[in-house]
Amino acid sequence: ISKFINAKDEEEIVFVRGTTEAVNLVAHAWGLHNLRKGDEVLVSLMEHHSNIVPWEIISKMNGFIIKYGRVNADGTLDYDDFDNKISGKTKLVSLSHVSNVSGVINDVRRIAKVAHEHNALMFVDGAQSVPHMPVDVRDLDADFLAFSGHKMLGPTGIGALYGKKQILEAMEPFQGGGEMIKDVAFSTKTKRCSMTWNDPPWKFEAGTPNICGSVALMQAIKYLDTIGMSEILEYEKTLTEYAVKTMQSCCTKLLLYGTSDPSLKCGIIPFGLSGLSSHDIALFLDNYGIMIRSGFHCAQPLHQIFKLRSSARASFYIYNTREEIDRFIEVLREIEQF
Repeated sequence: ISKFINAKDEEEIVFVRGTTEAVNLVAHAWGLHNLRKGDEVLVSLMEHHSNIVPWEIISKMNGFIIKYGRVNADGTLDYDDFDNKISGKTKLVSLSHVSNVSGVINDVRRIAKVAHEHNALMFVDGAQSVPHMPVDVRDLDADFLAFSGHKMLGPTGIGALYGKKQILEAMEPFQGGGEMIKDVAFSTKTKRCSMTWNDPPWKFEAGTPNICGSVALMQAIKYLDTIGMSEILEYEKTLTEYAVKTMQSCCTKLLLYGTSDPSLKCGIIPFGLSGLSSHDIALFLDNYGIMIRSGFHCAQPLHQIFKLRSSARASFYIYNTREEIDRFIEVLREIEQF
């Protein structure tokens, strides 16, 4: 896993249940002990709820300020607004590498540079990028990066948090239990137990680990490596471009949300059909064995920007084909008749 994302040291990889747990780990183990009243955390309005809610929870406990970077009408990040909101008060910037709603790829390297110029840390939500494109944590200069196994041919309930070693070493534990301690000693004088924490990553891996999940994730990564992440990205972009052009030419009621430029995004297409709810579209497609997602996709603030109550989302991976896209669009044309 460390080689896959070009981490400097294996001990910079912490096994977690997924990206959600990784964000919560950093929010509690780092944020709870380092963020104070007057400090600021900057996130964007395109974030998954998992990269919003943990910071809001900790903010209520510590009194720091959360600022939200604007998103343009086409779903791309407003970089000028982001740059202007990073200041000496900013202690951490937390940003998705790829939007799970629009597929837009954010220039996290640029944001990390500005953050570090103001002595702020950079957390990258890599849930939608690590499975779909080459990710190099050292090139991005991310202080933290998290991803989930189930989005990259692995099982559910396993993921990884990358953290720079010196930062992990300075952090407090997230959970207590076995394996995360070196020593627990009872004092007859104080009638208390003194504890010495284990070194990272074990300090953050309390209890029995998901051994099966971690082995399966490793095998998934090995398989992706045999294909090549650059090849996967290009293949997805090809499918996305083909799907968008074909949908635009064949579907008369089509509504596309966010940018349709394949050079700016991964294989995700948020869409709708005029007069139909996203849930009805998904249900109809399901009857034909075609799976999409409908709803807010755990990103309600971005849907507010799009002025939508929900959206349908088609997405592609290495196992999808043009023939499947043709069938998908054929069914969409049938749906338009209702």
